[in-house]
Amino acid sequence: MRFSKRHLAGLCVLVVCVLLAGLLILRTGLSALDTARYPRQYSEYVEYYAGKYNLDPLLLYSLIRTESGFDPEATSSVEARGLMQITEVTFDWIKSRIAPGEDLTFDDLYDPETNIRFGSYYLAQCLNRYGNNVDTAAAAYHSGWGTVDDLLEDSAYSSDGVTLHTFPFEQMNLYVRKINRSYEAYQRIYSEEYSA
Repeated sequence: MRFSKRHLAGLCVLVVCVLLAGLLILRTGLSALDTARYPRQYSEYVEYYAGKYNLDPLLLYSLIRTESGFDPEATSSVEARGLMQITEVTFDWIKSRIAPGEDLTFDDLYDPETNIRFGSYYLAQCLNRYGNNVDTAAAAYHSGWGTVDDLLEDSAYSSDGVTLHTFPFEQMNLYVRKINRSYEAYQRIYSEEYSA
């Protein structure tokens, strides 16, 4: 069976249209997969407290995803609680700064808004303390200021005494890498919404 040039041209157009439709469907599917893997749950609280404490909301989502996978009931082996995994000592310190007169207890960290409010404040303090360096602030959020301050005094880990260039503890190093991977993914997926 022979096709005329007109039939062949029509067939080529049809093949191109099918390929373009397939690419569009694939792209839409990949985009849906990305947003499922990197969700923006509790956005009303994340966006509000990110604005209040001058944080990139995408960094805040990254931290919540890394800390608890957006599970408000998460409790770690060291009893860190909630979405942003705050310990009791850190809770008490934050409460003395931002909610000294409020009738809040450590159990209130299972409430998403309270947890994000406290965790956002603490992350902002980490960023302020360490020159807005995400890696060093993440290390401090994970391991505490005392640990990071000690490392900053060692030239093997910090060349300027303000930021870490090396993370010598396996858990700290893994945590900083997870935060960075998650943050990069959130920026790639949602950058258009946040750059407008």
